[in-house]
Amino acid sequence: QVQLVESGGGLVQAGGSLSLSCAASGPIASINNMEWYRQAPGKQRELVALMSNIGNTNYADSVKGRFTISRDNAKKTVYLQMNGLKPEDTAVYVCNADIRMIGSTGTFRYWGQGTQVTVSS
Repeated sequence: QVQLVESGGGLVQAGGSLSLSCAASGPIASINNMEWYRQAPGKQRELVALMSNIGNTNYADSVKGRFTISRDNAKKTVYLQMNGLKPEDTAVYVCNADIRMIGSTGTFRYWGQGTQVTVSS
């Protein structure tokens, strides 16, 4: 079974930093896009950042200049470095990845379980 496991959430004061990671495991042949979403209570889920398998990135306007997405393809892991955190960044952060399993011709999107990030003012 393919799994995505996130780690690195927690509580931080405004202006602080946190680093999230999301590791994929299982019978994986290849991974295309890897993405971070977030969802705050009462708000719609928001795409925070994405990174393609060749390194192209895209960020939500609200995090540009503060967050950096990166990935280690050998480790099948995507990271999100979050600097200059604001209370409005408080949310559950969830990663996903478009994965082709070994022996499969199709690509499917898998999701992690989410990790809570809380920024106090």
